[in-house]
Amino acid sequence: MRLPITQIDAFADAPFTGNPAAVMPLDAWLSDDVLLAIAGENNLSETAFLVPDASGAADYELRWFTPAAEVALCGHATIASGHYLLARDSALVRVTFRTRQAGILWVERDGDGYRMALPAWGPTPTPLPDIVAAIGAGPAIETLWFETGYALIVLDSAGKIRALKPDQRALAALGKLVAVVTAQGDSTDVISRVFTPYYDIPEDPVTGSAHAVMTPYWAKRLGRDSFTAYQASARGGYVACRLDGNHVILGGRCVTVMEGVFLL
Repeated sequence: MRLPITQIDAFADAPFTGNPAAVMPLDAWLSDDVLLAIAGENNLSETAFLVPDASGAADYELRWFTPAAEVALCGHATIASGHYLLARDSALVRVTFRTRQAGILWVERDGDGYRMALPAWGPTPTPLPDIVAAIGAGPAIETLWFETGYALIVLDSAGKIRALKPDQRALAALGKLVAVVTAQGDSTDVISRVFTPYYDIPEDPVTGSAHAVMTPYWAKRLGRDSFTAYQASARGGYVACRLDGNHVILGGRCVTVMEGVFLL
C-alpha cells in the first residue's frame, strides 16, 4: 500500500521553526494500531490522519496520534492539515473537520497565513503541588486545570519560563498530562512552554491545544479578547490568539518541508 504523506512546519515562518506535523490523507480508516504505528514511525509530536467525511457534517474527519497515543485535540496538526488542503486548491477558502473529542473545527485563509477555530477550554483554579514541583520553577502565581489533562502553571516572569528545566521522569510519573507553563511575555503579550513526557514528547515545540487552554485565562487577565503569544521551545513559534465565545481563534503560518509516499 502506498500512502501519500506530507510534513509541514506549523506556526512557522520558515523551515526548521514552529512545530512539525505529518499529514496523511486516507480513503478510509486503517485500524487504530496501524495508525499508532505510523505515528511512531514518523516520530513527530503528531501525525494527522484525514478521511473524507461521509456524514456531511464537515469536509473531513480528522484524528491525531503522537508516537505513544491518540490525543483529544491537536492544534498545530489541525492548522497543518488546513494548509495541506488549501494549498492544493486555490479556490478553496475554508476547510472543516469533524473530530471525535473536540467537535467541528475549521481552518481558513488569513492573508499569507491561516486562522483556525478550536474549542475554548477554560481551566479552573486547582492546587497542583506535584506538577509544580516536577516543573521545578519555584512558587507559582496560579495553578489551573482542565479536565482533558491540561495543567496551567502561571509564573511571574518570562525569564523563569525560558530557564525551566523540568524533571521529565517526575512529570511522566504523574500520568496523562500536558503541563503548560506561562507568564506575561517580553517581546509578546504571553510566553509559554509545554511539557508532555507521557506522550513521548518531553517538550512540544508549539502547541495549539495549550493555547486553547491559555486563551480564556489570558483574555480575562489582560482584559481583552486578543493578544500575541510566543512558545519558547528550541524551535519556537508565534501564535495570534483571540477568544470568540466558546471558541479560540488561533492564527499562524505554515511551511511544507517534505512530500513523499509511506509504504505500508
